Amino acid sequence: MSGTDTNPDEQSDEDLAAAWAAETDPAQPARVLNQAEIDSLLGFDDGPAGGDSQSGIQRIISSGLISYERLPMLEIVFDRLVRIMSTSLRNFTSDNVEVGIDNILSLRFGDYLNSIPLPAMLAVFKADEWDNYGLMVVDSAMIYSIVDVLLGGRRGTAAMRIEGRPYTTIERTLVERLIAVVLADLSASFDPICPVTFRFERLEVNPRFATISRLSNATILARLRIDMEDRGGKLELLLPYATLEPVRELLLQQFMGEKFGRDSIWETHLAEELWSTEVELDVVLDEQSMRLSEVVRLKPGSRLTLNTGPGASVKMRCGTVVLFEARVGRRKNRLAVRIERDVPRPPSSERS
Repeated sequence: MSGTDTNPDEQSDEDLAAAWAAETDPAQPARVLNQAEIDSLLGFDDGPAGGDSQSGIQRIISSGLISYERLPMLEIVFDRLVRIMSTSLRNFTSDNVEVGIDNILSLRFGDYLNSIPLPAMLAVFKADEWDNYGLMVVDSAMIYSIVDVLLGGRRGTAAMRIEGRPYTTIERTLVERLIAVVLADLSASFDPICPVTFRFERLEVNPRFATISRLSNATILARLRIDMEDRGGKLELLLPYATLEPVRELLLQQFMGEKFGRDSIWETHLAEELWSTEVELDVVLDEQSMRLSEVVRLKPGSRLTLNTGPGASVKMRCGTVVLFEARVGRRKNRLAVRIERDVPRPPSSERS
């Protein structure tokens, strides 16, 4: 055996020690992670996780989103929209139309713009009373279905989809008529909560020109499915959270009116009993400022001089609240006051 032969176990230990030294040597350049290792570190290696299976990184990334479930009345509005649209689109197309909601979700505006399947038409509309904008996206299947049904196409034939050409003026005009019907129905859906008018602004085919909010802002997306027998398509309504902010308090209600089982009989009884409540009114004849030493020297028999004479104006208070201005007088050998006028009370915010 030559002198250079070594034990295989000793050789593996030496290799391991050398590798460890190379990793811990500060002179060595930092190791660069590849994309697979980065995805594994961030928890994206198995695709987008949903629900409770999200990793910590994913929860941090998605923490800025606003769940539509925090606005319970919004789901009722969209349910109402489906019912109204089913009737109005039947009248608009003279065909049997079924409208349904695929899902309602919240996401960032930039993420939605990147996920819009093209070609499509993007309608920008404005909520006049809220002074903000919304977005409606009509996919290509819905566009050709509307053109086909409005121009008298035969039933049972699927709408043709021609790629690589811009939409014609006739197609844009017919889609604008559809958008006007949907916006009128959306306005009617919000009527029980808050009157609002959604007005069509412009029609775009490039998502970059339909930017109505910052890319990082939270939005609420409702995907509607419209079926006209063998034809149909999808229509998506996107409302930025900032657009809904003026009616946020109303959308937080659990149900229409938000009475929470209010008992009107008990309220009436309580209101009647309040009129029988006894309150004490104090007549302030005079107010004086005294030093602490003078207060300490007071004792039974000390005399305080009041600077209020007969006919002088005094104030009447209930607790610390001044209610009336009155005038001092006499009635049947008794001191009396006559109320002259009410004292206007400041708003509750100023009193607090």
